[in-house]
Amino acid sequence: MADEPIVLEMHNIVKQFGDFRANDEINLQVRRGQIHALLGENGAGKSTLMNQLSGLLQPTSGDILINGQKITVDSPAKAAELGIGMVHQHFMLMDAFTVTENIILGSEPVNGMKLDIKKASQDIKKLSKKYRLDVNPDALAGDISVGMQQRVEILKTLYRGADILIFDEPTAVLTPQEIDELMGIMRHLASEGKSIILITHKLDEIKAVADQVTVIRRGKSIDSFPVAGVSLQELADIMVGRSVSLYATEKSPARPKGTVISLDHVTVKDSRGLTAVKDLSLDIHAGEVVGLAGIDGNGQSELISAMTGLMPTASGKIMLNGKNIANKKPRQITEAGVSHIPEDRQRYGLELDMTLAENIALQTYYKRPLSKRGVLDYEAINKHARDLITKFDVRTVNELVPAGSLSGGNQQKAIIARELDRNADFIIAAQPTRGLDVGAIEYIHQQLIYQRNANKAVMLVSFELDEILNVADRIAVISHGEITGIVNANETTKNELGLLMAGMSLDDARAQLAGE
Repeated sequence: MADEPIVLEMHNIVKQFGDFRANDEINLQVRRGQIHALLGENGAGKSTLMNQLSGLLQPTSGDILINGQKITVDSPAKAAELGIGMVHQHFMLMDAFTVTENIILGSEPVNGMKLDIKKASQDIKKLSKKYRLDVNPDALAGDISVGMQQRVEILKTLYRGADILIFDEPTAVLTPQEIDELMGIMRHLASEGKSIILITHKLDEIKAVADQVTVIRRGKSIDSFPVAGVSLQELADIMVGRSVSLYATEKSPARPKGTVISLDHVTVKDSRGLTAVKDLSLDIHAGEVVGLAGIDGNGQSELISAMTGLMPTASGKIMLNGKNIANKKPRQITEAGVSHIPEDRQRYGLELDMTLAENIALQTYYKRPLSKRGVLDYEAINKHARDLITKFDVRTVNELVPAGSLSGGNQQKAIIARELDRNADFIIAAQPTRGLDVGAIEYIHQQLIYQRNANKAVMLVSFELDEILNVADRIAVISHGEITGIVNANETTKNELGLLMAGMSLDDARAQLAGE
């Protein structure tokens, strides 16, 4: 790999926003056929750097070279012309368009004066076969899985002739099987001579697929080295700049007290009228974290929506401190003592165009001291935000920037600051660390344990079994909208949880594992 030519160089790249340097003289070299990982905490400047390479931003200073030639990338179209393509973390597909229509959008082939869809479809089939992407060009984008949508995004870059592919957090919304398939696709692309830049927080994925890694910390490139020579723990420590707890969250044994939330034979129907949660019962006590584990799409989202007033409860009771909150309005539920860290921070957690301060005030803006006699007090709102930004280590220029300008991890910290500051009795944390770096994950886990130790009831909903086992005291497994088993976290295994997630009863799962 070291013998392959350097295809991309970024020299002393500076990107400045006002007085803030998002990139501070960063250097990067990528070779042909190499998978090169960019590693850094949320907000370290990785995506900003790649947005300059893909033409979405322009450097304040510094040089970009392709195959030794200095170039200017002043637009995504120019990047495509130079053979650079970016697969974004949030997919950019039109659900009502076919795969072919999405791929050719902006680069439509024509035959005379007519759009040549047939030729485009044939070309896409050839590309799909060559790179083992296995995509149906005639399917509607809205009808295919998330993993397939990502393959379409990859095909969009290949269709435009990309030789350098940038993957921005590509596995954040994929299942374990889809992640394995993507790793295989990336290796095949590299073997075909493509150069891949992988932005990810998942250290095990870097170890599994990357050849080289460059670490960026607070806007500066710290080091670049082969992946094979370092351990996961060393990667984590270099990224954060200190020793981090990679495998376990320190916590004392739980001392649960009275029941805070009681789900009593709860049934919830989804938007199509189909039963998503079926006769589910579960109690969560003060002073414990209960993990809700399950494969995505097994009723978790609908259950959370019912518990927070975003979706009606078809039957059953949701008792909070002895009072039924089923089918109450969201504000009534939050004021009753429920905090909600939503699974999709951008869709449900924030108003991206509003300031960070306004977002932090969303749950309490109508109360003193943020509002007086029905009039918002922006001086108090901004001060309140500054206090929480400091307390929860939200990294931002100031409280007045749009929430959408923050990195994903800092957006999540802002939501957690808002929700935990309200001192609620019951906290729902849904996928709280999705797409976050190990430092942010460690911090959020510590916050959840802190709440548990303050006698709050916490429900952690996660697809990551390591997270569930690490943080939860008890684990309830959901399959097809039903609880298949409830186990103590220190008395179970991933294999046992996996069988329960597949719908097996606890007795049958333990019998099968005992017989192996």
